[in-house]
Amino acid sequence: MEVMTLQMISPDQIVLWKWAFITINATLLFTWLVMGILVCASFLITRRLSAGTRIPRWQNLLEVIVGAMREQIREVTEEDTDEYMPFIGTIFLFILTSNLLFIIPGYVTPTASLTTTAALAVCVFLAVPIYGIRKQGIVNYLKEYFQPIFIFFPFHVMGEFSRTLALAVRLFGNMMSHEKVIAILLAITPLLFPVAMHILGLLIGAIQAYIFAILAMVYIASATGAHHEKQPSAAVPSEAVKLASAK
Repeated sequence: MEVMTLQMISPDQIVLWKWAFITINATLLFTWLVMGILVCASFLITRRLSAGTRIPRWQNLLEVIVGAMREQIREVTEEDTDEYMPFIGTIFLFILTSNLLFIIPGYVTPTASLTTTAALAVCVFLAVPIYGIRKQGIVNYLKEYFQPIFIFFPFHVMGEFSRTLALAVRLFGNMMSHEKVIAILLAITPLLFPVAMHILGLLIGAIQAYIFAILAMVYIASATGAHHEKQPSAAVPSEAVKLASAK
């Protein structure tokens, strides 16, 4: 009961081990667990890649996932995906794995912690100018902050911070609220309804990972000048942005 009470507040408050100034809580433990799963899975799947007609089923699954991510990035940028794939793909797979593992008893999703979602949002915040400067050069990139006239500079800066905050709070709010609802239902209702909620939670977790990755790609594409809102190919990401706004 005590653990459930703490979990309903924040996974950061579930302290598993503490020595001096070193503290390991549930958020830190399960974040490293997710990273370990992704690293091990990547090593095991890619150590024996096959280029023949018959390929292992796990390699086939990986190729489907990577192909889908490349297609989504291409629809946003209208460019080659190799430059953006490592960053966007890593964020998507980390959030997706974190969200889907919540069906394991005792597991607490790291994305239900504001510290985790804030760290992911900060990564996006730093990636935007890095990609923008690499693509346009520092002078051309900074010019965008003074458009249409120089007095708009502080508004552009505030916009960068506000959308970073929105990224962190949106993912945190959706995952935290869902986990608390599940915990309450498990305590007061029979088995069937919580099972249905877990199935719905898998869908919600996948959608939230998709939305976060797409919004990150839209922000980067906007900074690099690759995003053109009037092009028909941006229809799918635009729907994702609308869905994110509704959340």
